[in-house]
Amino acid sequence: MHAKARPFAIALVVVLVQAALVAFFAWPALRTAPRDLPVVVSGPAAAQVQEKLPPGFEITTVGDAAAADQALRERAAYAAFVTGPDGISLHVASAASPTVAALLTQHAPGPVVDVVPVDPDDPRGAGLAAAFLPIVLTSMIAGIILFLAVPSRLGRLVGLTGYALLAGLAGSWVLHQGYDILPGDYLTAAGALGLLALAVSATLAGLGTALGRPGLGLGALLVFLLGNPLSAIASAPELLPQPWGAVGQLLPPGAGATLLRSTAYFDGAGGAAAAWTLAGWAVVGLLLVTVSGRRGGLSPAGGSAGQDGSAGQNGSAGQNGSANEKGSAVEGELAGHGNLAGHGNSAGQGNSAGHGDFAGESGSRHVAGRSGSASPAGSDSGIAESAVTSGEDRIITAGA
Repeated sequence: MHAKARPFAIALVVVLVQAALVAFFAWPALRTAPRDLPVVVSGPAAAQVQEKLPPGFEITTVGDAAAADQALRERAAYAAFVTGPDGISLHVASAASPTVAALLTQHAPGPVVDVVPVDPDDPRGAGLAAAFLPIVLTSMIAGIILFLAVPSRLGRLVGLTGYALLAGLAGSWVLHQGYDILPGDYLTAAGALGLLALAVSATLAGLGTALGRPGLGLGALLVFLLGNPLSAIASAPELLPQPWGAVGQLLPPGAGATLLRSTAYFDGAGGAAAAWTLAGWAVVGLLLVTVSGRRGGLSPAGGSAGQDGSAGQNGSAGQNGSANEKGSAVEGELAGHGNLAGHGNSAGQGNSAGHGDFAGESGSRHVAGRSGSASPAGSDSGIAESAVTSGEDRIITAGA
């Protein structure tokens, strides 16, 4: 590609990626609607209510209002239509999804009762949803940095577990004590956030260890490009187009959002599947870090660097001091009173140059060669000196 056209090509590619991201992130929100949304109906007129509900609901009939409320507390349903002598009332659990509660409240046939309300400091759940994305992004960054900067497997494992522990404690503190928008037990929420952080960071580090740079791209695709818009943190999986809502719950962001709500508002009810999902991602990522063949990070120049010193860009160079043919040059001038010089690049990790003077002076000759060749191991470098004297002629050679 021509050098002048390269900036325009880069800009075009970035704009196309940006447009794809905007479209993909906006698509779930623009297609929000009930799709097999679980609700319950109870009371003597349950059959009549069930017939009047529009499509898009998965309806379960229970005996009375107490059973309906228990279904909401166990996250078996998002809402309940309770019939009785005074008519129909709508029971909701806004903590499960403020979006679903608001959607159903708009068309409530009677009084509305919030059985499991969302935190009053975050009535629409916007704060929790906004805080969730940074946790996912920083976990991705942690996994990438640990892969690139830490060459040893043990070091990566220690870094991943340490990061997950600190991320859970810090994130829970911000949401609990900092903004007070997350109820429930502090340490339980810290455990949920820590498991999410471990699942994301271990996935990135594991795929990077197994596949190199393509693995990092695959991890970003799964966690960020797919996982984040399909997480339904601001709505509900049953409001997304299917099967994407279900797919999102199999990815770390969606499972993390479900687990965090379950631990904060429902005493863990409905969070078992999400916890197992996150644990599965974390275990697979850690196993990839442990058993994968790529042990070292990526060198900045794009080449591989090892103990034998094989070079990334400029040929073979290492501790064994092997020579590089491209770097040797001899330029010399021989004259009665001239100079004989040898300049060369030799192997190892350094440059070797020889500078010598050849001069003929009234029957006396002096040839000197000095070499700056150096090898860390000292295998191919040395200084040898020989002297040969004949009459008034002396030759001293000091060279590699």
